[in-house]
Amino acid sequence: MREIEEHFDIQEYMTRGVERVVSDTMKATLKNPKESAFMLKFATATKTASKKRRKAEEQGEHIPPFLIASITSQCNLHCAGCYSRCNHATLDAEPVAQLTSEEWFRVFGEADDLGISFILLAGGEPMLRQDIIEAAGKRQNILFPIFTNGTFMSDTYFELFDRCRNLIPIMSIEGEKKITDERRGKGVYDRLIHSMDELHDRGLIFGASVTVTTQNIKEVTSDGFLQKLSERGCKAVIFVEFVPVADESKELAPGDVQREYLRGEIKRLRADHPEMVYISFPGDEKSSGGCVAAGRGFFHINSHGSAEPCPFSPYSDVNVRNTSLREAMHSPLFTALREGNLLMDDHDGGCILYEKREQVEVLLTGNG
Repeated sequence: MREIEEHFDIQEYMTRGVERVVSDTMKATLKNPKESAFMLKFATATKTASKKRRKAEEQGEHIPPFLIASITSQCNLHCAGCYSRCNHATLDAEPVAQLTSEEWFRVFGEADDLGISFILLAGGEPMLRQDIIEAAGKRQNILFPIFTNGTFMSDTYFELFDRCRNLIPIMSIEGEKKITDERRGKGVYDRLIHSMDELHDRGLIFGASVTVTTQNIKEVTSDGFLQKLSERGCKAVIFVEFVPVADESKELAPGDVQREYLRGEIKRLRADHPEMVYISFPGDEKSSGGCVAAGRGFFHINSHGSAEPCPFSPYSDVNVRNTSLREAMHSPLFTALREGNLLMDDHDGGCILYEKREQVEVLLTGNG
């Protein structure tokens, strides 16, 4: 197991992280009056949320500032190496028994009450569930980054994003046109660029999500690629390390050398290009005292309501349909992961819980 600081405070670390993201976003939107006004209001909300989490911590309860909500398991694309499809968590057709917009609205409300500041809406393709995104727009104390493939942008959505500034589309792009279309499908890059230009023309903030692989790591951290995004109005770039879920895609996963290179590039970009926010996932786990899944920093709710440690670790022993969000955070599986050493173990990179999935399964069956 890696050595970590004896008195590492995960609550303080994550609180500082939230405040830094909000501060950086405010700086990145200074030229946009509507967006700056919203971020000033949201900054006040995050301080209130931080106080709620700090009070809970003093009373012996840890509340993470982030939540990932996969609001649908349906998707229209077949991206190469997609972990969700490989895990059979994403389908072509609309699945049955997914959480309703009313159920998600309740979850969002409970998150607000607990002091959760960010809920990442994912899928499948989340923009297939406009009813849920509209429900999220009503929870103004929470910022909802929407991780979308960008192919369902429409006037209806543009108008919704204008009314509800807490909804931030984060569009997936793999680099320039060639590598994006190779992974996501022919013509996807041009549709992404068209959507970005339309958002920019309307004065709407958006970000980009990049799956970092051994093939595109140099391209997606280059000044040229990022400058093009910035000129189109992009205000945030989220780098997500590729997690292999099949033997044939293992060579795409960044190793120690590439991960160290990525950390160095993000540090450089934050210093040289403050006009955009740069976030890395899972990022430098050494600075966070280990993996922040399973409620240490965030957890995941899938489209059917099962609470999971993270999207890459689809194991659950509780469903928010049958219990509160607070109770879900203290499920036996989450508690065992947080109190054990598994989240702090050494691993090859990417997602530790995926790499150690056999151990997670043992905990799930109660034989750990």
